[in-house]
Amino acid sequence: MRSAIEACMEDSACAEVVVARLALYLQTGIGAAELAEIVLDTIPSVPRDADRLQEVAGLLRRNPGAFAILGATGAAVRHARDEDETDADVVTRLASSFDAAAAISGTASVQLASLGDEDRLSATTGEIVAWLKEQDFTGTSRDILDIGCGIGRFEGALSNSFNRVVGIDISSRMISIASERCAALSNVEVRQTSGLDLTEFDDRSFDCVLAVDCFPYLVLAGMAERHFEEIARVLRRPGWLALLNYSYRGSLFLDRADISRLAEAHQLRVVVNGENPFRSWDGDAFLLAHGGGTLPLAAGSDRRR
Repeated sequence: MRSAIEACMEDSACAEVVVARLALYLQTGIGAAELAEIVLDTIPSVPRDADRLQEVAGLLRRNPGAFAILGATGAAVRHARDEDETDADVVTRLASSFDAAAAISGTASVQLASLGDEDRLSATTGEIVAWLKEQDFTGTSRDILDIGCGIGRFEGALSNSFNRVVGIDISSRMISIASERCAALSNVEVRQTSGLDLTEFDDRSFDCVLAVDCFPYLVLAGMAERHFEEIARVLRRPGWLALLNYSYRGSLFLDRADISRLAEAHQLRVVVNGENPFRSWDGDAFLLAHGGGTLPLAAGSDRRR
């Protein structure tokens, strides 16, 4: 147990992210109160982690029910592939899994580090939107496609920053939640899609594509390369792709290598190469340009490492 705690603490992730990791990795039925005591008894590998351990224990003590919900939500989605599963089989299974996760907690299903709290989710969403604006990604004359839109949190947050917002997801339950959340937004459309490609969209129909935490599942399903090809097709020139989290394999080196290869194959240029500028989330951010687009940050920038 202490080894798991140390592994979840191994980088500078905030306390909420550590709690989410513990809920995901410790599928042992341990209660939040008991885990909080073990956390407090853990000797930090570096002295500066002592305060963070205190924060983690405090979150567990204050949110015992939330920790159980996080565990159930995380367990609903299996991040592995059976040998006999086809790519389409994996997508079908994931769609059902996301439905199940959203039924437990819509908020936690799109970000475990929210601890199932809408205010925490909104804060992280706002932080990501602020980063997108800093990159000159947004624009009221631009149309954006959000792949893996989940419950529609970015559709609402970005509706005033784009001309048209289209969100797609393979989960019918998530799309239902997103439709309710975005019902009053006239420039927002959400729809369920197959997850296999983007063939329902015309060539050069969007200025921007956003993909937050959906590529890890495309990688799992063997669909990442196909989606890079499709994204390059539907993007106008200039156009931009913001990809936040490419995989869950735990190697930024491999993620950067794959994205570099895929970008070169589809005439995309890497502008931001796997940095983590977020305080409340541990996602790695990639930004790519298509055509003559220019963006302020240089390729390979990485404030974290």
